[in-house]
Amino acid sequence: MYAPKEREAEEQRVHQVVATIQRELQQNQTKLLNAAQETRQIELTYGDTAKINTLEVDDRMETNAAVQQQKQLVALAVENQTILAKRQERLKRLAQSPYFGRIDIAEGQEQDTLYIGTATLMDENDEEFLVYDWRSPIAGVYYNGTLGSVTYPTPLGPQQVALQRKRQFTIKAEQITNMFDTDETVGDEVLQGVLGAAASLYLQNIVATIQREQNEIIRNTTADVLVVQGVAGSGKTSTILQRLAYLLYHSRKQLSAEQVIMFSPNHLFSNYISQVLPSLGEKNMRQVTLHEFFEKRLWEVQVENQFDRFEKDQRSLPASAQRLRHFLESTELMTLIKQQVDRSDFCPEFTDLLLAGEPVLTRAQMQTIWQKLPPTLTIADKYQRTKNQLIRLLQRRVRQAVSEDWLQEQLESLSELDYLALIEDTEFTADADERYFLGKKLAQKHFAPIYEAIYNDFFLDLTQQYVGLLQQITPPGVTVTSWQERTLTVVSNFERHQLALSDTAPILYLRDLITGGGQNHQIQYLFIDEMQDYSPAQLFYIHHAFPLAKLTLLGDAAQDLFAHETLQGELLPALKQLFPRQKIKLYSLNNSYRSTQQITHFASALLPNAPQILAFSRPGPRPKLLVCQRLIELNQQVSQACRELLTRQTMVAVLTKTQQEAEQIYATLQVDAPVTLMTEQTHHLQTGVMIMPIYLAKGLEFDAVIGYNVSAELFDSANDAHILYTIASRAMHELLLISLGQPTALITRLDQDLYETAPPLQ
Repeated sequence: MYAPKEREAEEQRVHQVVATIQRELQQNQTKLLNAAQETRQIELTYGDTAKINTLEVDDRMETNAAVQQQKQLVALAVENQTILAKRQERLKRLAQSPYFGRIDIAEGQEQDTLYIGTATLMDENDEEFLVYDWRSPIAGVYYNGTLGSVTYPTPLGPQQVALQRKRQFTIKAEQITNMFDTDETVGDEVLQGVLGAAASLYLQNIVATIQREQNEIIRNTTADVLVVQGVAGSGKTSTILQRLAYLLYHSRKQLSAEQVIMFSPNHLFSNYISQVLPSLGEKNMRQVTLHEFFEKRLWEVQVENQFDRFEKDQRSLPASAQRLRHFLESTELMTLIKQQVDRSDFCPEFTDLLLAGEPVLTRAQMQTIWQKLPPTLTIADKYQRTKNQLIRLLQRRVRQAVSEDWLQEQLESLSELDYLALIEDTEFTADADERYFLGKKLAQKHFAPIYEAIYNDFFLDLTQQYVGLLQQITPPGVTVTSWQERTLTVVSNFERHQLALSDTAPILYLRDLITGGGQNHQIQYLFIDEMQDYSPAQLFYIHHAFPLAKLTLLGDAAQDLFAHETLQGELLPALKQLFPRQKIKLYSLNNSYRSTQQITHFASALLPNAPQILAFSRPGPRPKLLVCQRLIELNQQVSQACRELLTRQTMVAVLTKTQQEAEQIYATLQVDAPVTLMTEQTHHLQTGVMIMPIYLAKGLEFDAVIGYNVSAELFDSANDAHILYTIASRAMHELLLISLGQPTALITRLDQDLYETAPPLQ
């Protein structure tokens, strides 16, 4: 308990800091208005400057210099306005809650009191730091240190100080609503307040509640591959977003948000996390789903979606098909592809380039060009030289066509409009020159599709190349007949311009090795959320596609809905095989903060062999299991449950196993509140009731969750335990599971103290 004067002093400081912020807001607003006016004025005079006489050489030089000067003035004015606008936003954020922490440190005889917040704030009058940015080196003392001797990094090396006090605040509307001293990173009082609140439409930043193990992840700048394996609700995503904010702060001169890309599970998740970085004054990085990434690189074919494949797997996935898939999605296949391409006798599969059914450049010509190239060249260099030679052959064919009868006939029949479009204001000294020019233009237009085909690498028969490679392989544990049938399926899919997800990473890697393309050297950091949803081959290819990027991977083996088993077993040896010559750092987060103790214990028991989950001490009701005997009763009970939960909660999610079930319950739900059917095309969370298949709920959280039809009929396989765990771990405060008929043994075999069997709702 604090003395009244001590709390009064802290409250007085809050008022003083907010008053400083308000004063600076007014001053900055004036500067911003002046800057905007200055920018407009410079832009207005820009046009006048550009109208100077340009007939004489001296005038042209003078005009060019004046224009360049005006461009620089405009750029400087816009930059100044942008800086002031960003400062205005930062000050507005600080005005809401200027800081959340205080540390008292001593270095020798000198003592200092520092306040930690989401951004730096200085009193410009006396140049005093009123608030230190949470990412500053000294702020690490707040997150990592317990009272006593503490070391933190500085530009001159490690610095040791004595941490004498660590105080935490919750400040809202200029008022301290909570204040206490602690020896821990973040005390339970702050966490209870944050975690006990209702779910929100957007993920919030966690800078005020960062735990010590999370802080170590955030501030790691040395790992080439940083892997976070964390249980559901451990703050993996939040930690990684704070990590990105820290990296942008730490390497501001070398790193921009444009040099960072994040692979997200779906568009709903991308939007859910979209406010975190802006709330810290940083630009959002680029986000992409795996499907978007693959389709952009294979724009001429339709790539199978991971969610569509999941839906098909629920109907049928024989063990033989599973074995085939595991091989196709392994690093072993990627290694075999590299070995095949590196063979000294390797020659790509080429295809004729046809125009109106007639060959213009033939496969035989391409093979001849390839065979004549020096054997010491790399495959990519050989391919590029072959491509260049094909362009030269096409140019020769264009020149030959000028004198051919068919083209001369086209010249004779040119309309006036076509003639004008071809000459494009070109002047000629002789009729022969004009005729040759027009003929060449027509020939170029005629053969343009062939040029496009060469430019887009359509002379490489990628289908046959891939199929031929598969035919030389005998996967372990797979019959010859099954492998041959699978290979024929690849051909059939390509004929329909389709590609199975399992084939996508291998075929892209094969194409890149041959063509020397497909690599982005601009991206410095790459983040992958829900790593367990990626196959080893997909991770291998992404690393190949962004060779200079440092990787941050996060996932949870317990939420492996797609049975990739990427995070199963001994993870570190597997990572070393996947990322050789890379410095790997592996972190584990076993504390779960999202759900109540009762929900966390229930979810954890569903996967007894998974890593131990440490539940946060926030009590709540036990999960409930309700059994219905008829489908109409099941739907009625879901409706009644939604109505009841909405009297206490803001966001209720009905989570199903498949999209078909989600559509079914959506059609029958009767609730006097907003009800939204979430699909892969949905980008925003909604209040009220949301209905969605579980794979769209990855990474999200809701006040209450209703698990739809957890029957023995639907949940009967080992992987179904992962689906149930993911459903249960989405709930923050309440969890209800409803079954049509006999509930799954995955639930009924649990200790009866972990859940309660509920009677039908009235």
